[in-house]
Amino acid sequence: MAADLEEKTDRYGALLAEALEEATIAPREGTPMADAAAECYEMAASYLEDGQHFRENDDPVNALASFSYGHAWLDAGARIGLFDVPTEGHLFTVE
Repeated sequence: MAADLEEKTDRYGALLAEALEEATIAPREGTPMADAAAECYEMAASYLEDGQHFRENDDPVNALASFSYGHAWLDAGARIGLFDVPTEGHLFTVE
């Protein structure tokens, strides 16, 4: 069981890091939607940092939760048009 948790935590951390690299803010700069996108992106990045902190402190449960929450911020933002993201592949559920 612990090995499954370790593997899943590593996989979700890598997934969030890759998703952050691929997502770009879609709305025009200076608009309220661009501000909302920036806030969502910041939340996702913060959850990545939190997850890495938990991982380094041998707390895979909270690391996994942080990585999952961070990816949820990006994925939800992508679905409502806050981010331009790849439509092919495993990073986002936009189609």
